[in-house]
Amino acid sequence: MTVMKTSLRNFFAHKGRMALSAVAVLLSVAFVCGTLVFTDTMNTTFDKLFAATSSDVTVSAKGASDTGQTTSGNGRPPVMPAAVLGEVRKAQGVKSAEGTVFSTSVTVVDADKDSLSPSSGAPTIVGSWNGNDARTMKITEGAAPKGSGQIMIDADTADKHHLKLGDEIGVITAIGTHTAKVSGIAAFQVTNPGAAIFYLDTKTAQETLVGEADVYTNVNVTAASGISDAQLKKNVAAELGAGYQVQTAKETADANRADVGDFLNVMKYAMLGFAGIAFLVGIFLIINTFSMLVAQRTREIGLMRAIGSSRKQVNRSVLAEALLLGVVGSLLGVGAGVGIAVGLMKLMSLTGMNLSTDDLTVAWTTPVIGMVLGVVVTILAAYLPARRAGKVSPMAALRDAGAPADAKAGVVRAVLGLLLTGAGGLGLYLASTADKAAQGSLWLGLGVVLSLIGFVVIGPLLASGVVRVLGAVLLRAFGPVGRMAERNALRNPRRTGATGAALMIGLALVACLSVVGSSMVASATEELDKSVGTDFIIQNDQGQLITPQAVQAVKSTQGLERVTEYKVLDADLITPDGKTSAKETINAADPTYATDLRTETVAGDLADAYRPDSMSVFDGFAKDHGLKIGSPVKVAFRDGRTATLTVRAITSDDVVIDQGAMYTSIATVAKYVPADKMPLDVLLFGTAKDGRQDTAYTALKSALHEYPQYTVRDQSDYKQQLKDQIGQLLNLIYGLLALAIIVAVLGVVNTLALSVVERTREIGLMRAIGLSRRQLRRMIRLESVVIALFGALLGLGLGMGWGATAQQLLALQGMNVLEIPWPTIIGVFIASAFVGLFAALIPAFRAGRMNVLNAIATD
Repeated sequence: MTVMKTSLRNFFAHKGRMALSAVAVLLSVAFVCGTLVFTDTMNTTFDKLFAATSSDVTVSAKGASDTGQTTSGNGRPPVMPAAVLGEVRKAQGVKSAEGTVFSTSVTVVDADKDSLSPSSGAPTIVGSWNGNDARTMKITEGAAPKGSGQIMIDADTADKHHLKLGDEIGVITAIGTHTAKVSGIAAFQVTNPGAAIFYLDTKTAQETLVGEADVYTNVNVTAASGISDAQLKKNVAAELGAGYQVQTAKETADANRADVGDFLNVMKYAMLGFAGIAFLVGIFLIINTFSMLVAQRTREIGLMRAIGSSRKQVNRSVLAEALLLGVVGSLLGVGAGVGIAVGLMKLMSLTGMNLSTDDLTVAWTTPVIGMVLGVVVTILAAYLPARRAGKVSPMAALRDAGAPADAKAGVVRAVLGLLLTGAGGLGLYLASTADKAAQGSLWLGLGVVLSLIGFVVIGPLLASGVVRVLGAVLLRAFGPVGRMAERNALRNPRRTGATGAALMIGLALVACLSVVGSSMVASATEELDKSVGTDFIIQNDQGQLITPQAVQAVKSTQGLERVTEYKVLDADLITPDGKTSAKETINAADPTYATDLRTETVAGDLADAYRPDSMSVFDGFAKDHGLKIGSPVKVAFRDGRTATLTVRAITSDDVVIDQGAMYTSIATVAKYVPADKMPLDVLLFGTAKDGRQDTAYTALKSALHEYPQYTVRDQSDYKQQLKDQIGQLLNLIYGLLALAIIVAVLGVVNTLALSVVERTREIGLMRAIGLSRRQLRRMIRLESVVIALFGALLGLGLGMGWGATAQQLLALQGMNVLEIPWPTIIGVFIASAFVGLFAALIPAFRAGRMNVLNAIATD
């Protein structure tokens, strides 16, 4: 009880000093809880949607995926004859059955040919209006579509694009473009996570999406009273026989959930990883806080020991304070986490993914995880300071507070830090020299962890040297004030090292990812310059195939010397070693593709792979199956006959573009795959006549004006797209790392604030002998800047080392260029100085307001 009373008294006596540490715990717990609530809410939203939209039993065409449908190589969804509907209705236990048609391989545009697809990456779905949809959608304006001239749109898409009744919409499929006017607007009865949905009547949907009547992509079956879904599935399957996919509502929902769940899990664990980084940074803040509090209370603890307090009681007293800090910070963090989740939901709505707060899901495990994590981390962080407090002897009451640290412990720490750093450096070296990416990744992970821990442990030793160098370069210009700032930073290297380490972690990751991202862009750019021998690339960014009409429009464009078609086929490969490689991908192209993409070969000439009944394989496949130039390979095309092709070229695995591709000519494929089964083009490549690149580029865009689903890019456009994609990813990661950097800034603020309290008497004496308030504030600001720059130097140096090593692993995948983004590195370093200035504002202001006489009188 006495220990608890003492702990409570000390906690509330230093509540201002504890506040920033509590904020660090709060932020870290809030991010963890916010992530869990956000992902749980997304799961709930999708679960409700899938449960509501799934019929009791769904019959799909053969070839459809578990999640609904797969578009075949002709750009159309797999279908089944309308006669299936009658057979399903004959099955025992069927109350009703309805045939439907839908496709996700569509582009929908408005009258100005602007896309109506979601920007969030959610699908665009066009289907027939049916009874199952009527259960989940409520028509709020107009009426359901009747006839080929009408289409209904979901309310969210209508609001986003300001569409109203009577507006014209174009549905672009592999069949062609179908135009219709908005006849109705329907609102979801459950939350729509962001898909754009359009409804046609059944006949129009069949003609527009499939190109033939009397076919369906799905049959939705409703069970009669007393019949379970499982029994109904069994009855329907027995009636239909083999060749159809039959799923219960639960199986359909589970399949959809699994597909979405992969994405949600990646996002969840990525965000939790960044929360873990924030926790790691917060540990340094908490350690620093309690270390300084223990140092400042050395005399007090010594007196407690002198009057009979045991080491265990002192130790428990400090840990009890940490427990209170952890509980308060975690409680507030759990509440803030719900707020963060709501904020993330609002943020997602800006990208087109709609999430309703009505579905906000706070599982009982979320606050428990937040509380346990926050309290445990806080107590563990306070353990070393508590142990140090327990070692304070009664004689310490006779000494000044903040006695020098144990020199022997400093030597042990330095030796351990050097060993860990050396081991980390060795791990990074082994990673950079690895022959296989998998092996190198293990060494890289080990090297990153050991070097980070090593830098943290050796921080005080590095602080002594680095701060002196920074002081000589930056602080000496400020005269005596600058020298005092340098000495204050050097006064307690352990404290400076821990404070700098908190900032180091976040900046190390920023530097590492910047190097990796810049190297990826530079490598891909070099690969494009080296390998791509064509001027233009035409494709659909959502994977929609290129229609024959669009191909003809491209080929008719003035100013083009040649156009290369590029198709993708599935096939089973039977190699001479007797092994069968199922579902391999064969890339079929015109012979000019060997010029359009100058792929490096390890044997043979790629142009020979486009000879009749010839192909190429990649080096890894050739080694696995003992293939060489002249080896025969049986290729069983999924939609055609089996061919025996001769290996004429073996391509290198050390490439970025089309790595692991196997090539043959379209003419060869046409001999074994019927014309009506021949897949549409995935890409088109266009090469302009000499000196006519600009006019050909303009002409191509004009020729494809009627095909807005396709994008024309020259090499500059392609490079910019790649740069933008990587830049967006890095910006997202930097945003998540910002939390760790914010916590690190709080650490600098807390260190300076406690340092000011610790030096109250000293500050009073300096003011008494003539130091002005302005000079005092400048001294504290300079001290903060030098600590921040110390952490930045360590972090940026360490991060560039990690990034350079990671690039060596990427080189095994063909990304051979190492590029250091110096503008980013220098910008971050300069920004760190401003971070230091910002962190010092409040401590410097408080120091400047001190009463001189009261400060001198402080014991």
